[in-house]
Amino acid sequence: MERIFDLDMQFVVDACILAFNMFLLFLIGSYLLYNPVRAFLEKRKNMIKENIEKAETDKEEAAKLKAEYEKKLKEIDKEAEVILSDARKKALLRENQIIAEAKEEAEKITARAHNEAELEKKAVQDDVKKEIINVASVLAGKVVSASIDTNVQDYLVEETLNEMGDSTWRS
Repeated sequence: MERIFDLDMQFVVDACILAFNMFLLFLIGSYLLYNPVRAFLEKRKNMIKENIEKAETDKEEAAKLKAEYEKKLKEIDKEAEVILSDARKKALLRENQIIAEAKEEAEKITARAHNEAELEKKAVQDDVKKEIINVASVLAGKVVSASIDTNVQDYLVEETLNEMGDSTWRS
């Protein structure tokens, strides 16, 4: 028999059996090993895909929270400004109230001092009148001793008081 490529028949049969065995091992190996590895890789691929999607949703959620936080910060700044302006208004009102009370108190003190000065002035006028009356009495006593009658004495006292008049007491 002639040989193909200088190969004997036993070698060709062995090679075919070997090829069939290799194909059979490949099928069994792919069934037993390749499919579980492929399933594991598919699970891992899905898990990575889910993680990426979750990260994207978390990123979007974080962006929304950040926007909301910034909005709240702006609102807080506005609230703080409103509170400060209210406090300023209350402080101005209180300041005006204190100034009004101080002016009122100053007016009362001035009026009281003026009244006290008037009373003191009247008291001094009364004292001066009493002194004049005493002087007039002494004068009258001297006049009486000089034997002037009481009508003349009264006339002289009245005349003296009228000459001094109210203008003397007011100055």
